[in-house]
Amino acid sequence: MTVDDVFISATRMAAAIRAKEVSSEELVQAHLERIAEVNPRLNAVVQWDAEAALRQARRADELLSQGTLLGPLHGVPFTVKDALDTAGLVASAGTCGRRAYVPEEDATVVARLRSSGAILLGKTNVPELSLVYECDNLVYGRTYNPHDLSRTPGGSCGGEAAIIAAGGSPLGLGSDACGSIRVPAHYCGIAGYKPTNGLVPATGHFPPAAGTLAPILSVGLLARHVEDFATALPVIAGGDGRDPSVVPVVIGRPEAVELCRLRLAFFTDDGISPPTAETVQAVRRCAEALAAAGLSVREAVPEGIELAFDIMNSYLSADGGVSLEGLLDMVGTDTPHPLTKRLLESMRASAMTTVEFGGLMVSWHLFRSMMLSFMEQVDVLLCPVAASPALPHGASLDAERMRGFGYAMAFNLTGWPSVVVCAGRSEEGLPIGVQVVARPWRDDVALAVAGYLQQVCGVSVRPAF
Repeated sequence: MTVDDVFISATRMAAAIRAKEVSSEELVQAHLERIAEVNPRLNAVVQWDAEAALRQARRADELLSQGTLLGPLHGVPFTVKDALDTAGLVASAGTCGRRAYVPEEDATVVARLRSSGAILLGKTNVPELSLVYECDNLVYGRTYNPHDLSRTPGGSCGGEAAIIAAGGSPLGLGSDACGSIRVPAHYCGIAGYKPTNGLVPATGHFPPAAGTLAPILSVGLLARHVEDFATALPVIAGGDGRDPSVVPVVIGRPEAVELCRLRLAFFTDDGISPPTAETVQAVRRCAEALAAAGLSVREAVPEGIELAFDIMNSYLSADGGVSLEGLLDMVGTDTPHPLTKRLLESMRASAMTTVEFGGLMVSWHLFRSMMLSFMEQVDVLLCPVAASPALPHGASLDAERMRGFGYAMAFNLTGWPSVVVCAGRSEEGLPIGVQVVARPWRDDVALAVAGYLQQVCGVSVRPAF
C-alpha cells in the first residue's frame, strides 16, 4: 500500500481485505510505517506494540483464508484514546499516578472491536484525566496539531484526532463529555461522532462514567469518513450487563433515511461567543446544500441555547473541585499538570451550596425541555462545533475562549447524537467543522445528513507531511 491508500475509509479497507485485494498484515504494516513517519512531530500515539498488532493481523489473514470472517471490521487497524482500558497496554489516562497501570481486560468497546476482527495499533494521548480541550500531560507531554504545530489538536481526544488526520489510523475510539470527540475532530479536519447518551457502554473508561460524569459522557468514534461510523456503531452499541446507563434501543440505518423528508434548522451564533466569519460561512454553505437536496431549511436559534455554557461550567465546578482532588489522590498523582492546577483553581472559586446545586439541576431540566420543544418541528439541527478553529497551545482555559465551547457542550446537556464533518477552512488554512445534531436515538438521521454533507460540502485537509 502507498501512503495515499491509508487515507481511504475503514469500511473500504475492510472490503479490500474481504476481497483479498490487500492483506490485513500489509494494511497494519502500512499504518505502523505512517505512525513512525509522523508521530515524532505529533506525539499522538503514546503506547503501542507493533509485533502484537502484526501477529494479530497475520491471524486475521489466516482465518479469512479458512473462510472465517469475524465481523465487518475484520483485519482493519484502529487506535484508542488513552482513557479507555486496553489489556496488555498501559492505560495512564494522562496522569502520573497511572503511568505504569496495565489493565487486565479491555474496555467493552475495545473488546467488541477486537471481536469484530479489528486490530489494535496503539493508544493515543489525552490531557490529564481528559479534563481540558488540549492534549498535554506530565506522562507523555504535548500533542501537536498536524495542520499547524503551534496549535493544539484539541482535547480530550486530541491524540486520536491528530493521528487519524495524519493517516496513521483510519478509525478511533474516544469519549465525549463536553465536546471531547467533536472539538478535536473540528480542530484536525476529520469526522467525529458522539452517539446518543446511553447507546454505547462506557465500561472500562477512566475516569469512570459514574456520578456527575454519567449523564454527560458518551463513548463514540473518530474517523476521516462518516461511513465508518455506520459500520462500527452496530459493533460497539448495546448493553454489556455492567453499564447501567445503557438503554436497549435499536438504531436505524443511515442509508434508509430519506433526506428530502427532513426538516432542518440552523444557527450560526449562540449569543455568547460569536464564531469566526469562516465558521459562519461553512454552516451557511452546508445549509444551502441541504436545501438544494430537498430538505426543508430555516434559520432559527433554539431558545435557551445561550445558557448551555454556564449550566455545564457550573455543573462541573459545583463541588469546588473536591471530586477531582479525590480522583487525583485515589490514583496517587501528587503533581498534577499545570493545566489541571489552573482548572482546579477555577473550580474552587465556583463551589455551590446544596441549595444552589438544586437550583442548577432545575435549570438544566428546563434547558433540556426547551431544546426538546424546539425539536418538535425539526429533525436536524446544524451549527458550529466551536467559535474558532484550533487554538494555540495553552489557550484552552482562557475565560473568553472557553465560552466558545458552548456549541458542543449544549448537546452533552441534552444527550443528543452529534456528528462533525470538516466543511471549511480558516484564513490560516486551518480546518473548520460543522455539527449535525438529531433528536435522541435518531443517530441514523445525524449520520445520514453528515454523510451527505461530507460528499457535497466536505473539505479534505491533509497535513503537509
